[in-house]
Amino acid sequence: MIMRYQIDKNLVKATIKRRSHDADKSEIGSLLSVCGSYGMAGAAIMSSKAALRSGLGLLKLCVPRSIYPIIAGAVPEAVFYPVEDVAVGDFDFVSKSKYCGAILVGCGLSVNSETRSLVTRIVSESGIPLILDADALNIIAENPDILNASNTVKTITPHDREFSRLCNKDINEVKKNREELALGFAKEYSVNVVLKGHKTIVASPDGDLLYNDTLGNAGMATGGSGDVLAGVIASLTAQGFDPFKSACSGVYVHALAGDIAKEKFGEISMLPTDIVECLPEAYMSIRIC
Repeated sequence: MIMRYQIDKNLVKATIKRRSHDADKSEIGSLLSVCGSYGMAGAAIMSSKAALRSGLGLLKLCVPRSIYPIIAGAVPEAVFYPVEDVAVGDFDFVSKSKYCGAILVGCGLSVNSETRSLVTRIVSESGIPLILDADALNIIAENPDILNASNTVKTITPHDREFSRLCNKDINEVKKNREELALGFAKEYSVNVVLKGHKTIVASPDGDLLYNDTLGNAGMATGGSGDVLAGVIASLTAQGFDPFKSACSGVYVHALAGDIAKEKFGEISMLPTDIVECLPEAYMSIRIC
């Protein structure tokens, strides 16, 4: 029998600690984000803004040079490492992630030989927690065993269709057996699984299963919402909070911000960027800041 527990405000408050009055950015947490590609600058922007709005001390962004001007103008708070599009696979993530608490990979990354090389190296060689989303998951789905190549703590954030590719199951089977499949995958590959959707599930390799069924709305079912969630989870993880609890807290805060956005803009008109802008109100309503 699967033991299910609901993600609530108390879990979030116990996970996310208030920063000390004399804190500096190096103590709060740094994140390396490897996201974006030509035509997909928005994904990198949304995940970056969500990470910064979630209390991050320093954001480092590896982006293709072709979209650097766009992202630099939208996220002036970040430190940038622009790389040539044809040399993304050679990016020196080891030195650039020094002093970082986590690496976010995949939002709008695209799937090609360069990104395959880079994702494989990061998953195999990183010594710090990873948050893997979107195209990083599409690349991993070609060879899921790569997840076992290192003992690095990994959190994956697939929606049902991405997860069906990861576990090689029909999408309808995934929809019918979300809990069992999420737990099985988490245990087999030693990853935290955030299976997004209506009643998002968070499963751990230890058999923990938490879910969110009190917050969130259909207005969040639009391209970009997942990038925002990945940014929130990555930010909390990079700040040194427990990766599994960071995933659960990120799910809660993201859904709460989505409900705040719904009240302001309505389900039809709300945008993923509205969720980002509602994150401060979500954190304040939990009385974290």
